Amino acid sequence: MKTRQWIFTITLLAGLAMPLLARGPNGPNGPRGPNGPGTAPTVTTAQAEALVFLWQEEKLARDVYTAMYAFWGEAIFDNISQSEQRHMDAVKNLLVKYDVEVDLDDTPGVFTATIPRDLQEYYDGLIAQGEASLEGALTSGVTIEENDIDDIVAMKEDFDQPDILRVLDNLLDGSRNHLTAFNSALEGL
Repeated sequence: MKTRQWIFTITLLAGLAMPLLARGPNGPNGPRGPNGPGTAPTVTTAQAEALVFLWQEEKLARDVYTAMYAFWGEAIFDNISQSEQRHMDAVKNLLVKYDVEVDLDDTPGVFTATIPRDLQEYYDGLIAQGEASLEGALTSGVTIEENDIDDIVAMKEDFDQPDILRVLDNLLDGSRNHLTAFNSALEGL
């Protein structure tokens, strides 16, 4: 009889505790953003546009390197294109977190950003250069990474959100590593 009462008591307490546990550590309204409970953190319109451009710029790098790997079969392009995909994912996570509504068209070789540079023209030129020679393909990689570094350094001045700055720092480190790899590959030709 005592065992039945004990089981009944545990079951009752567990049933009462479940709704409280289901709320999670942030309470019933979800995460607490800087705008109060249950609100998502925000970015300015200019910051949102910069993040969308950054996503497209990382996509451009991925798309060029994927095309160069298909054309030349050099592992450097495959390895770095996978890294660029991770960069895209990191920026996309920020866009989602900051509730930036945008259609992220992931179609290879298709770009809509035109400021600070027309990415479609930029992509087309890099592909033409890269298909002309392996040296041209590696030089396209150098060009991409140098521009990425310049853009990220400039972009960091426009943000004060710690999570965005952390992602920008990680992308900057990645671009510097990619630049070193492409320069080393060019020296080895």
